[in-house]
Amino acid sequence: MKLAVYDMDRTITRRPSWLPWLLFWARREAPWRLMLLPLALGPLALYPLLGRKGLKEAMQRLLMGARVPRGRVEAAAEAFAAAFGAAAERADALARIAADRAEGFELVLATASCRYYAEALARRWGIPHVIATENVIDGGHLSHRIAGENCYGEAKARRLRAWLGDRRPDALRAYSDHVSDAPLLAMATEPVAVSPSPALARLAAARGWRCVSWS
Repeated sequence: MKLAVYDMDRTITRRPSWLPWLLFWARREAPWRLMLLPLALGPLALYPLLGRKGLKEAMQRLLMGARVPRGRVEAAAEAFAAAFGAAAERADALARIAADRAEGFELVLATASCRYYAEALARRWGIPHVIATENVIDGGHLSHRIAGENCYGEAKARRLRAWLGDRRPDALRAYSDHVSDAPLLAMATEPVAVSPSPALARLAAARGWRCVSWS
């Protein structure tokens, strides 16, 4: 078994996806919610108390609502993947995904983004497996509440280990731009720092990890 694991935001894409998704949803499904944007200053100011998980829940409730029919979310996610993917994906990332696939690697997207739209982007890129932040599903509706941990940092590495179970890849390539993914990169036999943040560039130099720049 050979595995290639990709972070998403600023690795496959040039920019983060969370705020673009929320704004895309609001414009498409509930334009009146855009008038609530000034209220986002509250959760942002409380970020030290809320943390990443709490901030995501608060922002999703503000711009999407507490409960949304899954069918609406899935249709919007497909449209978002087409628009955002075309605008933000890195050509070199797509080429690397194709090369890993051709070499027989099983492809995994491992992202802190929410599964309900990350899966649509993964389908666009031909990545069959997704490890992502999970939202509570409530009777056919998507809740703003997150089930379990935000899939970030060490939590992402734990999720990958749980997904692998007893399987031990002969080769594990991992790609990320950010130092928060150090636990994921440390699991890899071939860790790759992609257009790395300064902190990840320093860590990669110290640990001898390969650095690449993707257009």
